[in-house]
Amino acid sequence: MHQVLFDHARTARIGLPEAVLCEGKSLEMVRELLERFSADGRDPVLFTRLAPEVFFSFPGDLRERINYHQLSRTAFTRTFPSRDKGRVAVVSAGTADGAVAWEAARTLEYLGISHALYEDSGVAGLWRLAGRLDEINAALAIIVVAGLDAALASVLGGLTPKPIFAVPTSVGYGAACGGRTALAGMLVSCAPGVAVFNIDNGYGAACAAARVVNLLPGM
Repeated sequence: MHQVLFDHARTARIGLPEAVLCEGKSLEMVRELLERFSADGRDPVLFTRLAPEVFFSFPGDLRERINYHQLSRTAFTRTFPSRDKGRVAVVSAGTADGAVAWEAARTLEYLGISHALYEDSGVAGLWRLAGRLDEINAALAIIVVAGLDAALASVLGGLTPKPIFAVPTSVGYGAACGGRTALAGMLVSCAPGVAVFNIDNGYGAACAAARVVNLLPGM
């Protein structure tokens, strides 16, 4: 079986640990990695894109050692110590964006970063965002997750001075084009300074927010 050459030194280089992308890996390889990193004394490891049908095919004793979240398709063996500073807000347009929003939230949880998830904040019902704005603006950084026209990124980009990391999702009918319309909408946003990530990449946005948190004194 092909052996994974794990990047153990990544944390020392960039302040973020390596994660395991399970998609595309064989069942045997994913199981071996879960077995290896769930052993006592091993550092925490995050697994992303771990499909339910893959995870639930493993023996029960292995599953019991893993913290798995089905909607986000993420798993970790344990988390890093909780940080004292630096809360991140994850704001999603609709419940349909939940898988990506929860991937971001679970990545933050794994990294020990305080966060809050604000679902169903899309601009079609602007009162939902308005009612949460003060609390969202109290965060150090904001992750915006939206599909369809992704207007939430532009609207929130004009209402907060905090760093915004926008994630387009592949949610939507026909002309949404699997998230490419949302991606284009975020890229051409008239709100200055909105950073845009790849389609459905909640993990990447969470890592970007973590880099901001890592700049705080004492982190």
